[in-house]
Amino acid sequence: MMEAIPTARTTILFEIYICTDCDLSRRFRDALIAAQLRGVAVRVLVDAFGSLELRNSFWQPLVQVGGSVRWFNPLTLKRLAFRNHRKLLVCDGEVAFIGGFNLSSDYDGDGVASGWRDFGLRLTGGMVSALARSFDLLFQKAEVKHQLWPALRRKNSPKLMSGDGWDLLLNIPSFRQHAIRRTLVADLENAREVCIIAAYFLPTWRIRNRLLRLARSGRRVRLLLAGKSDVRLAQLAGRRLFETFMRAGVEIYEYQPQILHGKLVLIDDTVYAGSCNLDLRSLNFNYELMLRVQDPILADEARAIFEKDLTHSRRINPATWRGERSLWTKWREDLAHFVLTRLDPFVARWQLKMLR
Repeated sequence: MMEAIPTARTTILFEIYICTDCDLSRRFRDALIAAQLRGVAVRVLVDAFGSLELRNSFWQPLVQVGGSVRWFNPLTLKRLAFRNHRKLLVCDGEVAFIGGFNLSSDYDGDGVASGWRDFGLRLTGGMVSALARSFDLLFQKAEVKHQLWPALRRKNSPKLMSGDGWDLLLNIPSFRQHAIRRTLVADLENAREVCIIAAYFLPTWRIRNRLLRLARSGRRVRLLLAGKSDVRLAQLAGRRLFETFMRAGVEIYEYQPQILHGKLVLIDDTVYAGSCNLDLRSLNFNYELMLRVQDPILADEARAIFEKDLTHSRRINPATWRGERSLWTKWREDLAHFVLTRLDPFVARWQLKMLR
């Protein structure tokens, strides 16, 4: 990304969930300022909740030279549940970057010796203009009173924008429109092999059911999850599902060296990459983007990443897992599962009804 920004000639679109004031983010901001000074139109969209600790003054040097910065969904209690979790950089409508990376010193490293483990894609071609249009859609509405905009609903079909072998999938807060979830369920229906890397694993009932059904029918399903997590509540809730999945034949691994923050799904030769976690909040209530690509070469690359990360992971042993956890740990897992599958969705649905 830092190599792409200095070569931009006309426009830079940057969208982020978490931005902290650190050396990495200041270098990134300075590169955007330099681009604006040489005549590039720079627009930045930052989620107000994800970057809650960031002061407005951080972006003022960019604004002062003509850059445009907006905070997505300014904080109010009534609209707190709906966050823009997307991460995106588009330069000149020709090259784009998506993935799970936020702008923070936590990500400064290789994911093994230091820094969080995460994934991203560098993209060219027709999908870049589709990503730019998706940015424009949210940037226009970022600071107005947050509603479930009819125009956004109409455009949010399960395949919002498609090309040769790819689909851009966008999620918005909604009772029915869940593009990523629907497409995942369809791809899992007749999958031969599934590899998933997930920072937070608490999938919807339909996705959970498809994975269990595949494993019980003898298809290989492997999950690579976080051994170290920045959200302990999510880790506990996900671990509550381990016994059920392992009884069905699912292989579960936990990444050991660093915090795992990646979002990568491989279903045969179909790759999903982007910002969306496999948990209820991302799949139902966040603004998210995922790129679905059907390509054997990219799938082989994703598979190689998965296999390499397994060498840094511990497989959960089905025979000993129950005995490894105390009653206190199991109780905390039950409580975490309740909070994230019942309480949090209840609050989000209540706020969603208020905005309809």
